Amino acid sequence: MNRRFEGKVAFITGAARGQGRAHAVRFAEEGADIIALDLCRQLDSVAYAMSTPEDLDETVNLVEKTGQRIVAEQCDVRDLEQLTALLDNAVGELGRIDYVLANAGIGPVFGDRSQQLSAYLDAIGVMLNGVYFTIEATLPALLRHGDGGAVVITSSVAGLRSVGRGFATKSHGGAGYTAAKHGVVGLMRYYATTLAEHGIRVNSVHPTGVATPMIQNPEVERYIGEHPEFGAALENLLPAPVVECLDVTEAMVYLCADTGRYITGVTLPVDAGLTVK
Repeated sequence: MNRRFEGKVAFITGAARGQGRAHAVRFAEEGADIIALDLCRQLDSVAYAMSTPEDLDETVNLVEKTGQRIVAEQCDVRDLEQLTALLDNAVGELGRIDYVLANAGIGPVFGDRSQQLSAYLDAIGVMLNGVYFTIEATLPALLRHGDGGAVVITSSVAGLRSVGRGFATKSHGGAGYTAAKHGVVGLMRYYATTLAEHGIRVNSVHPTGVATPMIQNPEVERYIGEHPEFGAALENLLPAPVVECLDVTEAMVYLCADTGRYITGVTLPVDAGLTVK
């Protein structure tokens, strides 16, 4: 079977579970070796349970079952120095980076914690600054082999429209999430224009609600119960309450593989029609 990513290396942030894990396993099935990073600890601004070291271990297990190599580390994408050091070690082991999936994300949008200023700062830190640091830290390896490559940023439908549904749902966390997911579209366009001459394509993917622990948890259920207008705003046009991780993963594969060789600078919704409602 012809595997599309044979001899390539994919770097994925937020890889311990959810979309990041799905990306890691699918890219490995296509022949890529994997560099997987995740914070694997709780942030006070986030109401639901975040990933654990055991979650990252399971990603390692699933990738290794495909026969591919994986280097997995706990890392905070808000720390450029730590990120750079870990990447240097991983590239030393695996040799290169071809694809960067800037996927790490948090949802400090729900419950009383979303009203804390730290929720705004954490959202910007992880999902805007963290994306910038991720790309900057990987550029030396991306450029070194001279074969081009691809960067895909995980934004959200919240990068195309506000998550706010009125004053009752106003919060520092909601503002930070919306600002970060919009902000990475600017980063995507900036890097698409500055890296094109090196054959590096840069795009963003904008999912609707995805079946992951970020939205499928008691805190989110409670919040939607208290604010039904928020839940109504998440109802997709197509008859699907959420999309699956692999639906987003296949968009990542499409953009990184030869199928996307002439696609750069686009905002690709995987949103079951939500943004055209």
